[in-house]
Amino acid sequence: MESGDHMLVESLTALALAGGTAVVQAAGTDAWHGLRRRMADLFAHGDAAQADAEIERMDHTAEVLSSANDIRSERLRQEGMWQGRFEALLESLDAPGQERAAEQLREMLSFIAASTGDAAIGTGTATARDGGSAVTGIKRGGDTQTGPATAVNTGDAEAEGTGSSAVSGIVNE
Repeated sequence: MESGDHMLVESLTALALAGGTAVVQAAGTDAWHGLRRRMADLFAHGDAAQADAEIERMDHTAEVLSSANDIRSERLRQEGMWQGRFEALLESLDAPGQERAAEQLREMLSFIAASTGDAAIGTGTATARDGGSAVTGIKRGGDTQTGPATAVNTGDAEAEGTGSSAVSGIVNE
């Protein structure tokens, strides 16, 4: 494999990973309806039956995520499943098809990012000491405060000492 081909494969793999994460991030948000249609178009290539099958897969993902007992594990499982689907799609196409699909996927990622904003789910513990600060969730500052933000099941936040601060959830600075 030539160096350029290797970089292309890495780029497509990174795109597939981002796609898997974005699908899961969008589940249950206002972006979901628009995402379902975009996903159907991306995978179906004009085949109505395939489009319906993709929409069913998307609905299954949303249903599983909304009823999961262990949301963190289920999110990881669903992200991996969608990453694999994106990778398989991209690998099945010739070079021009890969470029078209990659562009559609990038547009879909932009759409999701603009629609869903930031998300933190199932985060760990944050501890601040000796005047420091810690956040378990989302910390936004300056120009990064665009779009909605969601924090679910964020971990414990603990501050020890004068001037220390710790937050579990969302911080806008």
